[in-house]
Amino acid sequence: MTISSQATSLRATSIAASAPPHLGVILFSLAMGGFAIGTTEFASMSLLPFFAADLRVDEPTAGHAISAYALGVVLGAPLIAVLGARFARRTQLLVLMVVFALGNALTALAPSYGWMIAARFLAGLPHGAYFGVAALVAASLVPQHRRSQAVGRLMLGLTCATIIGVPLANLIGQAVGWRASFGLVSLLALLTVLLCALFAPRDHAGRSDPLRELAALRSGRIWITLAIGAIGFGGMFAVYTYLATTLIEVTKVSTAAIPFFLAVFGIGATLGNLFVPRFADRALMPTAGVILLVSASALLVFPLVAGNPWALAADIFVIGAGVALGAVLQTRLMDVAGDAQALAAALNHSAFNTANALGPFLGGLAIREGLGWTSTGPVGATLALLGFLIWIVAARDTGPAPVKVTSGGDAAPLENAPVRPAPPLAPDYRSRSDRPKDPVA
Repeated sequence: MTISSQATSLRATSIAASAPPHLGVILFSLAMGGFAIGTTEFASMSLLPFFAADLRVDEPTAGHAISAYALGVVLGAPLIAVLGARFARRTQLLVLMVVFALGNALTALAPSYGWMIAARFLAGLPHGAYFGVAALVAASLVPQHRRSQAVGRLMLGLTCATIIGVPLANLIGQAVGWRASFGLVSLLALLTVLLCALFAPRDHAGRSDPLRELAALRSGRIWITLAIGAIGFGGMFAVYTYLATTLIEVTKVSTAAIPFFLAVFGIGATLGNLFVPRFADRALMPTAGVILLVSASALLVFPLVAGNPWALAADIFVIGAGVALGAVLQTRLMDVAGDAQALAAALNHSAFNTANALGPFLGGLAIREGLGWTSTGPVGATLALLGFLIWIVAARDTGPAPVKVTSGGDAAPLENAPVRPAPPLAPDYRSRSDRPKDPVA
């Protein structure tokens, strides 16, 4: 009897020791990388006057450093996704964050403007690939009907950066120097490396064929989904880029109040990523269409409420909530990408960085033509409506989607992930009586 009790105890201890980390811990580890990326992406805009003065260039010229980062994202996302197709996802996450940490460390140490440009380009290369791989890992740990929520939880790292990381980096930049802010981002990236090394699911080297992933991009469904984000998401960036100046010139608030409005935007983005994907898991494409229409409405209202601080804050909150479109389209790509899962997931972030370039460019044109700072609202609404028109074309495609999500011979099972009999990305519990409690629900 005693021996049997001891054996049972040992087995229980062994099972507990080998049990995978809680889903929340894994998603937090992945989201930390998003927090680091969001901090450097948005904080670099607010730090521009500081590093421009230090590197002895004017501010428009210094702005090319931000463009260099965006170019790194657009080029790096597909390139790294193809080159890393045969590597384990956990390995990719670790390597990508190490490169991201290096790029930001070199930014902090840049002795000249030229070195700054090169360092920002290097830091941008892992951006899209990291989010693409992390989204696939997050979705692989939950049932298919909870994928949008899992991706939304992952993207909370990026949106929380607009509330916490960006103001903190700006404060450090003003108090200590802009180099310390980029040094902070590098430390956050190294923390992500540690968390992913400890908690990210272990998987074997991928068996995905890079050439097959490239061939799968011939699917029109992939490109039309990417176009929705590249065009429709540009409206939000058109307003956000010039928001600080609009607050000063039109709303007539003090510069000390600007962080409040930026935080309101960040809170809207965070809550949007937290709650909107719940609807997307029930009706994916209809949710995307509603987001675009709501965003277009909020952007049209923007010039009408710009003179009232409280009404403007409410409008900015709604505009920020539209960031949830990213998680929704990421899930859509998982459904239509077929053999191009990693590449399509990474290209989603190339599309959104295209929107990041398109929105501010068109908004700037309207301002330079003398239409006023609030003209960014109608410009943004036009982009959102164009995205909705593209969405109509995508929504009319009712044919079966080539769902192929890391099952079969293209991916090995996770070693420390929850054991399920169905494919990792799309487990189906609908016919099981012993359905476990969903950790994301």
